Amino acid sequence: MNQSAAFQALCQFRTDLYAAFNRRADALFDLTDAVLSAGPVSAPVQLSLAPAYRRGWGSVYAALSKGQIDREALLQRLAQLPLGEGLAIYAVDSSPWPRRAAHTSPQRGYCYSAAYQTGGQPVVAGWSYQWITQLNLDDDSWTAPMDALRVRPAQNIHEVAVSQIQALLARQTPAPTPPLFVFDAGYDPVQLTLALADTAVAILVRLRKDRCFFADPPQRENSTLGRPRRHGAKFDCKQPSNWPIPSGVYTTVDERYGVVRVRAWAGLHARPKRQVGRQRNPAQPLAQGTVVLVEVERVPCQTKDPQVLWLWWAGAGRPDLALLWRAYLHRFDVEHTFRLCKQSLGWTTPRLRQPEQADRWTLLVLAAYTQLRLARVIVADSRLPWERPLPAGQVTPYRVLRAFPALLPRLGPLASAPKPCGRSPGRPKGHRSPRAPRFPPLKKAS
Repeated sequence: MNQSAAFQALCQFRTDLYAAFNRRADALFDLTDAVLSAGPVSAPVQLSLAPAYRRGWGSVYAALSKGQIDREALLQRLAQLPLGEGLAIYAVDSSPWPRRAAHTSPQRGYCYSAAYQTGGQPVVAGWSYQWITQLNLDDDSWTAPMDALRVRPAQNIHEVAVSQIQALLARQTPAPTPPLFVFDAGYDPVQLTLALADTAVAILVRLRKDRCFFADPPQRENSTLGRPRRHGAKFDCKQPSNWPIPSGVYTTVDERYGVVRVRAWAGLHARPKRQVGRQRNPAQPLAQGTVVLVEVERVPCQTKDPQVLWLWWAGAGRPDLALLWRAYLHRFDVEHTFRLCKQSLGWTTPRLRQPEQADRWTLLVLAAYTQLRLARVIVADSRLPWERPLPAGQVTPYRVLRAFPALLPRLGPLASAPKPCGRSPGRPKGHRSPRAPRFPPLKKAS
C-alpha cells in the first residue's frame, strides 16, 4: 500500500471510528487523539493537558463513565483491515488488568500474571481480557488486534474464545483457506477441538511435555463380546520408544534456529477427562487431531538450551508443517503488542472503578493501535541519535507513536469544538457521599 492509499484508509477509519461513538462522541474522539499524542501518562486526567484534547479534565472521566461505543460496529471495521494477504493467522491470548487493591470494583477475579504473585502463586486480582490478534510471518512486531473481550470470573475461557472466533468469522468475508488460530499452553486442546468441530478453522495449541494420546483401536472381530474399545496404542510424549512412524516429516535450516526438524503423528485423540465424582461417559466424543513435535538445533538466547516443542493441530485436511512451527513462534509477537498498549498507550494505567469503564477504554486503545498500524507507511522514521535507521515501511510501533503527533494536523479533528458552559457548582454544601460497597475477588468453583 502506497502512502496516498494508506492516508485515505487512515482518514476513512477515523471517520468510521467517530461514527461508532453514540454518546459523548466528541470527548471520546479527542481522548483517542490524546492517547496517540500525549505520550506515557500516569493518570487519564493528564490526557486533558494534551493539545489534542480540547476539553476540560472532568470530561475525561465523564466520557468513560457515560459514553457509549458501538462495539460491534468498531469490531466490524477492524475485521475489514487485515494485516496482510495470504493465510490468516490469529493468536488468542489473555492479558490481565491488575486491580489488586480495588475493593470497590466489582467482577474482579484471579488472573494469571507473570509479573505479580498472590500467596506465592503467579496470579493477581483484576480483570482478564482475551484478545484475538492477527499475526504475520515477517520479522517485525506488528500485529492487528481484532477483538478484546473481558472474561468474567464465572466464565469458561474456552467458551469465550469459541464465541469470539465465530463472531470474527461472521464479520469477515469467507476465505478460500480456513484461518489458523494459535493458542498457548493455558488452553485445553480437547475442549477447543470439540467446540470448533463444525467451524471452518484450524487450531494450533501448545502441549505439555507429559501428555498422552491414543490411536484408534484395531478393527474388532464380530465374535468378540463386551464393549468395544475406544483407545488403541498409547502415544506418550515422554517415551520415544513407543512413538510410531510419523505421518509427516519436515526439515529445514533456519538462520536463527539452525536445523529445524518437525514431525507429525496424525489420527490421535486424547482420553476424555472424568468429572469429579463421576465415571467417564462412553458416549462422550473424542477429539481427533495431529500431534506435532518441533526440534531446533539452537535458540537465539545463547544462555538457554533448546527445548522440544509439542503442538496439537486440528482442522480439515493435512497440516502444513513448514507453516505450523513458524506460526507458533510468531505467536509471541502479541506480547510486544501487550507491552506497547500497557506501557505507551496506557491500557491498564487508569484506576477505574467500574468494569464497563474499562471496556470502553480498551476499545479506545484498540482504535489507537489500529491508527498506528495504518500510519506506519505514512510517517517518517522518528529515531533518536543512538538508534539505527530503519527502512521505509519497517518502522516499529513505538517509533510510529513518536511521530504520530506530527501527523495529526494533516488528519484534522473530526470532533466538534467544545462549548464552555461555565463553572460547575460542584457538590451541594453539607452533602456526603455514602461509603462505596466492597466486592471481594471471585474465585472459580472447582
